[in-house]
Amino acid sequence: QVQLVDSGGGLVQAGGSLRLSCVASGRTFSGYAMGWFRQAPGKEREFVAYISWRAGSTYYAESVKGRFSVSRDNAKNTVYLQMNSLKPEDTAVYYCAGRLLPSDSGYYRASAYNYWGQGTQVTVSA
Repeated sequence: QVQLVDSGGGLVQAGGSLRLSCVASGRTFSGYAMGWFRQAPGKEREFVAYISWRAGSTYYAESVKGRFSVSRDNAKNTVYLQMNSLKPEDTAVYYCAGRLLPSDSGYYRASAYNYWGQGTQVTVSA
């Protein structure tokens, strides 16, 4: 069992930046690919970013490409989501998610992940 704890959310003005963190504990972090998802009020949870275990693969939703960057420090059992040039439409609860899968298949599907953080609120004001 892996426990994930998200943090780093907050209130920021449009154009600002935030860095989210996701720390894993419990069972070894080794081998886990990680994703970031978000859910705005009244909307379905949507894919934001993905990073493979050794960071050899990263993928982003079109809406965040060029603005968000996902990274990880396996020695610290931590995954990061750097969010720049934030827009009001980025407002949502952000969740990190983990899965133990040898391929990148289905990385954009929430159902493909086994473990989830509790979420951290990001609010971007106009």
